[in-house]
Amino acid sequence: MAFSCDLCSDLVNRKLIMIKLFLGVTFATALMGLVAYGQASTSSVTVANGTNGATQTTTTTTESTGTVTEFTPGHGLILKTEAAEPLHYKFGKTVTYVTSDGQVIEASKIRKDSKVRVHYLKDGDDMVVDKVIVTRDRD
Repeated sequence: MAFSCDLCSDLVNRKLIMIKLFLGVTFATALMGLVAYGQASTSSVTVANGTNGATQTTTTTTESTGTVTEFTPGHGLILKTEAAEPLHYKFGKTVTYVTSDGQVIEASKIRKDSKVRVHYLKDGDDMVVDKVIVTRDRD
């Protein structure tokens, strides 16, 4: 005599649906993390005038990650990011070039297709770079 249970079949189907839902949420979260990797990050500190009359300034630090499409040492670079258009950066008076582990390198090590993170300050409409961090060797 064969035993058949509709309730057991429903439980198995529900478990499979829950597993698929869990995997879908996990992969969606991982995808959002990858998209966020290419986004610019900004931190800002604003301090008002003190009661003693001292003047305080506002500092805005911004970083952006992407792939170098053009690079001219001492002048600037163009970076391909998640943005629709490539971003154009100018170099400040002093620019530091480092590896991801902090070792200082020569500007000549930066090449087209290098993966980099640039640290820059906004100066009007210009983005002025003071640090270029190579995040991964060129493929």
